[in-house]
Amino acid sequence: MDLFEAIQTTPACRAYKTDAVPGALIARILAAARCGPTGGNRQPLSFVVVRDAEKRRRLRDLYLPIWDAYVAGIQSGQTPTGLTPKLLEKVDRYAQGLAEIPVFIVVCFDTTLVGAPDKALARQSVAGGASIYPAVQNLILAARGEGLGTALTTLHCAVEPEVQKVLGLPAHIGTAAVITVGWPAEPFPKKLKRRPLAEIAFADTWGESLPEAKGWD
Repeated sequence: MDLFEAIQTTPACRAYKTDAVPGALIARILAAARCGPTGGNRQPLSFVVVRDAEKRRRLRDLYLPIWDAYVAGIQSGQTPTGLTPKLLEKVDRYAQGLAEIPVFIVVCFDTTLVGAPDKALARQSVAGGASIYPAVQNLILAARGEGLGTALTTLHCAVEPEVQKVLGLPAHIGTAAVITVGWPAEPFPKKLKRRPLAEIAFADTWGESLPEAKGWD
């Protein structure tokens, strides 16, 4: 499919059919994922494809306490969120039914090969993700091209030692995301809901209007 169409119509899929996903398709989207750029071409990524039902249940069980705490924070007003009550309910159904989704792809990385040039700044370090998340987006878009739905979560990173045990990961292999993959139970949207481009794109200086951004709602 057209690349821009894929980009503009790829949501986080929260409702899946239980049909199996052919292994050849999983290999195809992983082959696309590995083409993402990495710092110094160090290629720190690896992927664990989890189809075993018991391991999916164990990963679900690690996920739910973190998710439930997050929901409690939203409901108490302590956790900011852009989720509407209706969307929150849908995402909660996704979380509770996580183990029924046929494929989890755990995105792993060699911690000795990922640098963080911004680690000394007085804010949260994010630059190390530049060697990881472009590959994740490649995977998500490749799955969209095959008609597969995906959702990206990073909550498992909070319990990385437990995930390492479930998957038999070496101590130097970290986790960056879990991507659920399956056939969507609902149609893909025709367009994602996003802020207008004019609100987030500036010309030369923060806050200066970028004329070409007008009309991209």
